[in-house]
Formats: sequence, C-alpha cells, structure tokens
Amino acid sequence: MSSRGFRAQLYNNARVICPLCGTRRARRGCPALGKQICAVCCGTKRLIEIQCPSDCTWLASAREHPPAIAVRQQQRDMGLLLQFVRDFSRRQSQLFLLVTTFIIRYEAPELQRPADEDVAEAMGALASTFETSSRGVIYEHRPASLTASHLMNALKPVLLEAGKGGGTPFERDAVLVLRRVAESVATVRASEPGNARAFLDLLGRVMQATAGDEQAAEPPAQDQPRLIVP
Repeated sequence: MSSRGFRAQLYNNARVICPLCGTRRARRGCPALGKQICAVCCGTKRLIEIQCPSDCTWLASAREHPPAIAVRQQQRDMGLLLQFVRDFSRRQSQLFLLVTTFIIRYEAPELQRPADEDVAEAMGALASTFETSSRGVIYEHRPASLTASHLMNALKPVLLEAGKGGGTPFERDAVLVLRRVAESVATVRASEPGNARAFLDLLGRVMQATAGDEQAAEPPAQDQPRLIVP
C-alpha cells in the first residue's frame, strides 16, 4: 500500500498522542510504523529511528522543499555542535562523534526511554568512572536513575572497545568528552527549558540532515577507519 493510501486511513477526529514522544498530538500518518506520529518526531527521527519507505510523502516533501525555518534550525544546530568541539583534538572530536551517535541510536529497554537529564547523568557517572580509573583506582560510579544506568551500561563497553590499548591518555580524553557532552546537554536545555529532550532532538536533526549524504557516499566496510585511534 502506498503512503498516500495509508495516510487516508488514519483520518479521525479523536485526539491521538504521538506514541514516540508521548506528549505531542499525532497528526501525521507514518507508513513505516503503521500509526500516527507528531510532526516533530517525524522530522527528527526520519531515516534514523524510523526506516521511511521511498514513497513516504513527508520524506519526499522534506527533501524537495525544506522550509526556511528548517534550514535556519539546521545551521543553528551545526553551529552549536561545532562550538561544543571547538577546542578538541582530532581524536577527541572523533570520540565526541562516537558518543553522540551512540546516544541517538541507542535502543532503550521498554519504558526506559531516556530524556536529556538521563543523558547528562549517565555521561557524568561514566566520566567519573574513567577519571577514577586514570588514577589507578577501579571504581564504577553509578547514576541515580535507572534509565541513566541502562544508557551508561550500554555505552561503556563501546568506549572500552574504542579505546583498547589507549591506556591513561584515552581515559583522560574520555573524561573530557563525556563531561563536554553533559555540559552540552545543559546548554541546549537552557535554550529550550520546556523540552525535556531538547539535546536529543538536536542530535536527531543533525543526524537526519546528514543521513542521506552518508548513505550515498558510504565506502565499503573494509575501507572504513576506526573512529578512535589510540
């Protein structure tokens, strides 16, 4: 069934809450999910968390006629990310990319979908764990929330694998980057105090903007370099 036909079946007068964010009104029929979602989730999760079919009218419209407000938002988002990594070395910038990419693609356990606060908490606890390790002491700092703990537990082995053989220099880089991510969360949240996922939404928009180019220019797997080179 085409996306046009699918959307026609979703018209109704009842107030439907978006199942992805759980807060905004669902106004767009999503052919990939088979349900209605809100415009914000459609825009930020398309091609990232949502595998949009090629005949999706929302996807086609966004590609062909990006609104001026979306262009300005994209420029603002990229400006903020560049500001966050402005003083980083190449390895630290790659590590920041690894962490933020993992965060936005993270598949949380049921009912444990993280908000910005959980991200900041997980990054802070993991940074403290690496900081303690760099001093020769093995101690795992734990976040207060269960959701943040799940995120930390999922990210930690990814970082350990990326920094294998890097020793103390890698741990110090990890501390710096993880604390910067936590600071970035606070910066973005301050600009959107009413949005509990302002930072996560920003990451989603940036990844969505680059997803098409990455798919078109993706090199063979054997030619892809490791993100982190200790």
